[in-house]
Amino acid sequence: MLPHPNNDIRKLPSESRKGIVGTIIIHLTVFAVLIIFGFSVPPPPEPEEGILVNFGYDETGAGLIEPSAPALQEETSPPLPSQSVVNSKEDPLLTQNTEDAPEVKKVDPEAEKKRLERIENEKIRRAELEVERIRKEKEEAERKKIETEKKQQAEYMNRTRDALAGSRNTGTTSKGEGITGGAGNQGDPNGSVDSQNRGPGAGLGDEGISYDLKGRGFQKLPLPKYFYNEEGRVVVEVSVDRTGKVIQAIPGIKGSSTLDDYLLKVAKEAALEARFDAKSDAPLIQKGTITYNFKLK
Repeated sequence: MLPHPNNDIRKLPSESRKGIVGTIIIHLTVFAVLIIFGFSVPPPPEPEEGILVNFGYDETGAGLIEPSAPALQEETSPPLPSQSVVNSKEDPLLTQNTEDAPEVKKVDPEAEKKRLERIENEKIRRAELEVERIRKEKEEAERKKIETEKKQQAEYMNRTRDALAGSRNTGTTSKGEGITGGAGNQGDPNGSVDSQNRGPGAGLGDEGISYDLKGRGFQKLPLPKYFYNEEGRVVVEVSVDRTGKVIQAIPGIKGSSTLDDYLLKVAKEAALEARFDAKSDAPLIQKGTITYNFKLK
């Protein structure tokens, strides 16, 4: 029995399927050809061959043996300039400090307080010393001034005494004066020609001494040891400490009526022996005056 013709037609592939299969086969073939021939690296060109040239250093020459090549000389290149390191502003030079940080010591408040007190006390002490130095300089200047005034006063008194003696004796032939007899001139070399007292003086009266020391009484004001044929007022500046002791005396300050050396000397000695009342709240050094009125008796 013959097969049915419709069944054979069904077994044949359709035209569409044949087209798809053929297209895939063609693309695979083209792709393979591209891989084999299109993506291969072409070989590099062969280098050109040159012609060797004989070694020499001139265009002419003669001989069959090649001379040996000259010894190679090292080319001396100039020294490279020293390169200084330049730090750009953008890249500052960085350094590393490897030192350990110092240990901070704890401060004792009590010890620090005592240290500050010592510093303050030292400042006060120096200020007091400076004040004392200035005071001594002033006293020394005042003393020199008084000495100069004393010398001037003494010269003036001597000239006045000589002038009076000369005028009184003008026109006379007297060689002496006195009440005891003899040819001498009775009296004291430091006395006055106007005085008729030819013996030594005799001290101060009860009213002959006074003092000025604000807020302080006195314990003793001794009289000067005075045996001298001269009179006058001597004002002595005294420096008294808190215990009442006189530690310094400067005779002949302003208010004195005489600058006689002897009177100044005994007034100073008496002032140094004076004693005043103690006073704890008084200045460290209190200044005052003692006045001595020397009178002849």
